[in-house]
Parts: sequence; C-alpha cells; structure tokens
Amino acid sequence: MKILFICKYNRFRSQIAEAYFRKINKDKSIKSYSAGLIMGTFIAQSVKKIGKKLGIKLNRKPKGISEKLLNGIDLLVIVANDVPEQVFESSARKLIKWNIPDTSQNDLSNIERISRMIMKKVDELNEILKRPLRIATTRRLCETKQRFAKH
Repeated sequence: MKILFICKYNRFRSQIAEAYFRKINKDKSIKSYSAGLIMGTFIAQSVKKIGKKLGIKLNRKPKGISEKLLNGIDLLVIVANDVPEQVFESSARKLIKWNIPDTSQNDLSNIERISRMIMKKVDELNEILKRPLRIATTRRLCETKQRFAKH
C-alpha cells in the first residue's frame, strides 16, 4: 500500500504527517510520501525545531504533486483545510481529508499544537491500517472520513 499525504506547499503539514508515519509504521509493505498542491520553497527552521522536539526528523525538500507521484498511490490523505477535495475527486483512489489549519512559520506554539494534531490523526490512521483485512479497513476508513475531518 502507498499513502500520499498532501497539503498546500509540502513544507509543514504533509511533511509532519509523512515523517511521523514513517517513524511509527512497523508494516514495511506500507510506503508513505508527501507533496504539496504547490511545491514550497523550503521547510522553515521553526518547523524543523518543533519537529526535532517531537522526535520527527524533517530533512526532505518540499515536492509538488505530479502525475508520476500519483501513479500507484492507494490512499490520498489531505492534511489541510486549504486544499479542495475536488482536485482529486475524478481519481479512483481512496481519499481522506483532515481539516488541519496552516499557521505562520514564526508561531512556534501554533506549529507545535498543529503538529500534535497531525500526529494524533496519523496515530489513528496507523491503528486502522494495522487491523487485519486492510483493504476492507481502508474502505471503511474512507466511508468514515467525516469523523477524521473533525479536529
């Protein structure tokens, strides 16, 4: 299974989700990636600092979404309240949207608060993916995306 975490610029929210998922995921058959609707320029030092404090290593450059990246993705997770689901509706892929807000790159307390919010969502997703019959579970997960959209 391949999961793609998406946010607007891939310099905070989707990067946190991908890096944290990679850290906690024990099932090596599940691969995770992240990208932005628009490719950001860099990850701010403030975001890296909070990531380090939370045990998350952020060392990847921001990436934009490409057709090549989307090929073979089984689950798209929008980790943003400013990326419309409609962009991906024509896709046959499974889609979850977490309405996670963005923040100023200078607001350390908000960066930490939002990072913890993302980590909680990733923990929930990881627990669901650990269950037997992952395909059925993923279908159930997508059917209940409204529960995940709330924060």
